[in-house]
Amino acid sequence: MSPDTIGLALLLLGALLLVSKLVRVKWRLTQKLYLPGSIIGGGIALLLGPDVLGRLMGLLADRGIAVEFAERTAEGGLFGVDVMSVWSALPGLLISVVFAGLFLGKRLPRMREAVDLAGPNLAFGVTVASGQYVIGTLLALLVLVPFFNVPVISGALIEIGFLGGHGTAAGLGTTFEQVGWGEGQDLALGMATVGLLCGVILGIVLINWGVRRGKTVAISAQNKGSDREQAGLIERENRVPGAMMTVHPSSMDPLTLHFGLVGLAIIIGQALLWALQGLEHLLWAEAIEIMAYVPLFPLAMIGGIIVQMFIDRFDRNGIVDGQTVERIQGLSLDVLIVAAMATLSVRAIADNFATFAILALSGILWCLFAFLFLAPRIMPDFWFERGIGEFGQSMGVTATGMVLMRVVDPQVRTPAYPAFGYKQLVFEPFFGGGLVTAAAIPLMMSPLVGPWGFLAIMAVTMTMALLLGLVVLRGRRRKERTAGHKRREVLG
Repeated sequence: MSPDTIGLALLLLGALLLVSKLVRVKWRLTQKLYLPGSIIGGGIALLLGPDVLGRLMGLLADRGIAVEFAERTAEGGLFGVDVMSVWSALPGLLISVVFAGLFLGKRLPRMREAVDLAGPNLAFGVTVASGQYVIGTLLALLVLVPFFNVPVISGALIEIGFLGGHGTAAGLGTTFEQVGWGEGQDLALGMATVGLLCGVILGIVLINWGVRRGKTVAISAQNKGSDREQAGLIERENRVPGAMMTVHPSSMDPLTLHFGLVGLAIIIGQALLWALQGLEHLLWAEAIEIMAYVPLFPLAMIGGIIVQMFIDRFDRNGIVDGQTVERIQGLSLDVLIVAAMATLSVRAIADNFATFAILALSGILWCLFAFLFLAPRIMPDFWFERGIGEFGQSMGVTATGMVLMRVVDPQVRTPAYPAFGYKQLVFEPFFGGGLVTAAAIPLMMSPLVGPWGFLAIMAVTMTMALLLGLVVLRGRRRKERTAGHKRREVLG
């Protein structure tokens, strides 16, 4: 890949984001649906890419219409194969930038505070993830294997595709080949595509429903703001600085300094991942390889926490500005969304359509049920803002959860972001591309565990997570509220 192609790919992303902003300003429907410019830009890129415009041009080429242009466009869409290759690599890189900066420039909470924030999110996330395995495995054992003659490991496709996403599905290709079901990877990629699309679409629908029903706190139907604010513009009299000049530009631009801190956090995360993979290689890699499938971004977040600990200890001049880090995260997330949507594959489902449809529909219904019924009962406060992030991740990987939280809480007025971030420290090493995701297929094929044993493990995990969220944490919050009322009565 030439440097010119990489540069062109980045410039085209910038142009798409500008076009999407113009669409948001001019088109009232996008304002009513609270669509961020990045989703609009991603949708435009998807329509002009190989799976929509490319397929249309392929049909024209087959009929002898504009053959030369149609053949060139059929393979890579309007942007070309090389540009699409660059874009396909960006989401996996930029999600680490987003997570590395989650705690930079912010006060690190005490352990108890972190546990209180992350506990309900973790209970909900584990319930949904393990439930995807329970539903998928039951469908495989009772329906898919006897009636559609597909392997029992098809029961793992919901979690692999929805929570794991395209990267995990692609990374497990060798595993699918080793167990003799190469088609499983195609179905997993298709599941990831449907999960991401439905996660964004249903998430936006749920947000609009929540706003109209008064379920949201950060945005409301009664406080929509002026026409300019709905278009995504800030009135002149309401504009405030979005970053602080903490160092003099003659020595180093402040943005450069903060970019370096984010980069350092990612490097530390990569070093931690290499260390864990090396340890696995020495101890158990010959039996089962797990750490090879753990993504970088949760460890990049740990790297960010380590960097922030040193900042708290040694930064006497206050040179780290949280708002500047947020601008870096915002740019990364906008580019990530456009690139991810532009490179979606909608061709991955050809054979085994019935299997795919049953699993996809079941996974979507489970995620909707969890959000609408379990989230209000597990989340202690701001349940909608916190739950919509978990819903997005449960259907379309972590980035989708971040996108939906950005829509419903654009100014970070609720604890949704930190709760979501702290939860990832425990959740991501296991689900969504972590240890459980990597080990699911080998365990289901293992004579020691098998599909029924794996089903039992996931059912117990789901039950324990539900009890944690609905009984233990809820009961503790009730006791704390009662104790608080009694203290106020004594003082009064």
